[in-house]
Amino acid sequence: MPAKFIVVLGSIMSGLGKGVVSSSIMKILDLYNFKVLPIKFDGYLNYDCGTMNPYRHGEVFVLDDKGEVDMDFGTYERFLNTSLTSSSSITGGKLFGGIIEKERRGEYLGEDVQVIPHLTNEIQEKVKEFADRNKLDFVIIEVGGTVGDIENGYFIEAMRQLSLKEQVVFVDVTYIPRLKTVGEQKSKPTQFAFRTLMGMGIIPQFLVCRTDGEMSDSIKKKLSMFTSLDESRIINDPDMDSPYQLPQYLINQNFDKILLETFNMYNKKINTEKLEKWRDNVNRIISKDGKMVTIAVIGKYVELKDSYVSVREALMHAAGKLSVNINIKWIESELLEKSNPENILREVSGIIVPGGFGKRGIEGMITGIKYARENDLPYLGLCLGMQLMAVEFARDVCNLKGANSTEFNPDTKYNIVDILPSQLSVKQKGGTMRLGSWEMVIKDKSSIAFSSYHKKTVSERHRHRYELNNKFRKILEENGLKITATTKDNKLAEIIEWPNGFGIATQAHPELKSRIEDPAPLFLSFLSAAKNNS
Repeated sequence: MPAKFIVVLGSIMSGLGKGVVSSSIMKILDLYNFKVLPIKFDGYLNYDCGTMNPYRHGEVFVLDDKGEVDMDFGTYERFLNTSLTSSSSITGGKLFGGIIEKERRGEYLGEDVQVIPHLTNEIQEKVKEFADRNKLDFVIIEVGGTVGDIENGYFIEAMRQLSLKEQVVFVDVTYIPRLKTVGEQKSKPTQFAFRTLMGMGIIPQFLVCRTDGEMSDSIKKKLSMFTSLDESRIINDPDMDSPYQLPQYLINQNFDKILLETFNMYNKKINTEKLEKWRDNVNRIISKDGKMVTIAVIGKYVELKDSYVSVREALMHAAGKLSVNINIKWIESELLEKSNPENILREVSGIIVPGGFGKRGIEGMITGIKYARENDLPYLGLCLGMQLMAVEFARDVCNLKGANSTEFNPDTKYNIVDILPSQLSVKQKGGTMRLGSWEMVIKDKSSIAFSSYHKKTVSERHRHRYELNNKFRKILEENGLKITATTKDNKLAEIIEWPNGFGIATQAHPELKSRIEDPAPLFLSFLSAAKNNS
């Protein structure tokens, strides 16, 4: 059976949750036992998002194969419970770079290379090749940006052309605002957006309408009239407690049956066992029962929560598994450089320091780590959080005054954290860090690490240039710091632990592999310790 394609567009504004809608459609098709994978298009001319500031783009998500991709890939993986590859990511930079390379090799000799047909043909070939290579029933194609953007216009045109040759359904995610002055939902912006798509030669088969509350019947009727869509194809997507609720909410509106019928697929049965398992996991996450546990996340980019979306989701997964009602307290690390940490942290039951780059706010993170160690608060460090845990221990336990990372102080006498030797010759910034999935060996069976993973060899994803400096391993260990996991060749420290209490940090990013069905082991152990501490 040839693959079928579902193209998810967004109109009116960005940030409407196309990634969650795309993931929910994938989940529904997965519940019908179809083989489905995503493609995400981003119009920026960067090759990938690896060099972008989190304030610009949110979290950079890392795949097993070293791909640095859009944060929506984390949502895809968490909904599908599968690991994706970089072949699912298409960017403007990759497309234009590939076209230029072909032109230089002489593959277009005699032709003037243009957006249409050369670029649009390239896009269609990539999409169809992806479907064929993975033997897919469905491909969900999320188009980044907003309809009307210059950056994605050529990609939308390619999807229009694809629909002339293949079975393609278009889903437009739109916004129905409610004016506070009159308390009424308004459909006019969506009407204009729909006409814009029609002007591009595309008539969506579904409208998914983001609203703050249920969409009124009058709005649905009005949209049906102006778009010529049956009311059953105008789908409500209100704000919810958890994005994981959306698949069931779509099913409740018969979206699944109407979608399959659009592809002339009738009498298909959902896998009720898989659906019940999904419902149970979602209900555990949204449940307000259980002990309240407050976790402080001390970060550099907390003004934009999307910068730490995988940390948040990993905590939610662990909370559901442990039947804990979790409260995340987001703390800007610079605040701890100016205030008494006791005033900010005294009510929390555990502290996480996540990843990050650059000098700003580093001393505030170290202050938070010291507070956790001295007050016997459970602590979990992720990447930068491990490096700073080692720096704090070196300063305040080993008495190595001024200890630091050369990332923040190149002239420090005690360079506890230093750049990887393999990075010294690197000139290009993009795609050159220690990236992707790497195995580590847990050396101490009495460690928190082993009791969390319950096995000796584990694999986690990485994204960093700096490591614990082996020159200081001995003095750190003599003063009690435990290096409980390393790379297979023992050259790089992967996990460190305090000698007392619950304090663990990893050079990896275990949050990236956490799933609703399979929470990250270190997050489970950390939250369990925090629960006992609250």
